[in-house]
This record gives sequence, structure tokens and C-alpha cells, in this order.
Amino acid sequence: MDKTERFSISMPSTLLEKFDQFLKEKGYHNRSEAIRDIIREKLVLEKEWECTQGEVVGILVIVYSLKFREISHKVSHHQHEYHQEIISTLHIHIDKEHCLETIVIKGNPCKVKEIADEIGTTRGVIFYKLIPATTGKSIE
Repeated sequence: MDKTERFSISMPSTLLEKFDQFLKEKGYHNRSEAIRDIIREKLVLEKEWECTQGEVVGILVIVYSLKFREISHKVSHHQHEYHQEIISTLHIHIDKEHCLETIVIKGNPCKVKEIADEIGTTRGVIFYKLIPATTGKSIE
């Protein structure tokens, strides 16, 4: 494990009050934990997902309507087409006409985005969102 370094941060008292309230609401035990998480999130979003090399993990959330003919088959077909990048799925029946799926995609950032857009723009998908995540290798 890396050596822990200490540093100080200056900020307006009103911003610090809001930050402390955020910590309390989220259940952080101290400011350091929260600041580490915020920095890691920023590094993942701004560094890992912007570069064209390396490996990331993304969680694609889609909601689709069964009113659209063969939508389940089309979504499944996309997943099989990218079987090397798609490492897990979860299918949930929301109601009689709507399904939600989470699809975990691992690979190059550009490829993950491409797969997410291809699945997300399938006719019948009424909502999709790619949630960027990390393999953790570059931010330990």
C-alpha cells in the first residue's frame, strides 16, 4: 500500500458546511474518505474514459417496451454479438409490458461506449444510460 500523504485544503466556510452536511448524509466517517472518493471518481471519468487505450467497465441500464416486436430477441442478439465484452447481465420484469436490464461491459472505453449506444438505440429501448466505472487498476 502507498504511503499516506497529508495536505491541507482551503475553502469558504459555507462550502465546507455544505460538504460536511453531504458527508453526514452519505455516511462518511471523515472528510478524507470523501475526498479520496471524489478524486477517484474524477480520475475515472476524466482520465480512464477519455483515453483510447486501457480497459474500463461500464454498466449499461436499459428499459424497453415489449410493445415493440422482437425487442427481447434484438437485445439478446446484441449481447451475444459482443460476448467477449459483455461479462454479465441482469433482466428484471418491471411490469407486463416493460423490462429493465443491466449489462456490464468491459473493454476499451471507445468500444464500451459504442456497444452501449448500439444497444441503447435499438428500436423499443425507451431509456438507456451508460454508467462509467473502473477496473480499479489505475486508481489504487
